[in-house]
Amino acid sequence: MKTHSELGNPVHIAMSLIGGRWKGEILFQLMDHGMLRFAEMQRLIPGISQKMLTRQLRALEHDGLVRRLVYPQVPPKVEYSLTDTGRTLQPVLTALRDWGKDHGAPRVGKILSAENPLSGETPNPE
Repeated sequence: MKTHSELGNPVHIAMSLIGGRWKGEILFQLMDHGMLRFAEMQRLIPGISQKMLTRQLRALEHDGLVRRLVYPQVPPKVEYSLTDTGRTLQPVLTALRDWGKDHGAPRVGKILSAENPLSGETPNPE
């Protein structure tokens, strides 16, 4: 029987699938809207470039979390939605969002202050 170290840490595996700057936001938008076209998603996620959105959607599709549906028409119409596996992430992502609301804001403020020494605030490492 394989150990956790041989199989990989389950938390590390999960975070590698949904972690990063954009994947969580993409998954949340698909949870909220059900099905979205590329341009709609880009509009809903401020700051994401076309290249990055494409890259992240491909990764999520490859990992079985997002479905890409191409309609045979001209011009091509492509829509994205969560797979059944992707939908199982809803309670996890909701819990992460709630944790971020409750505990993340003060930490982000400290990080931003540390990154901007002109802010006048002294970072307080915990």
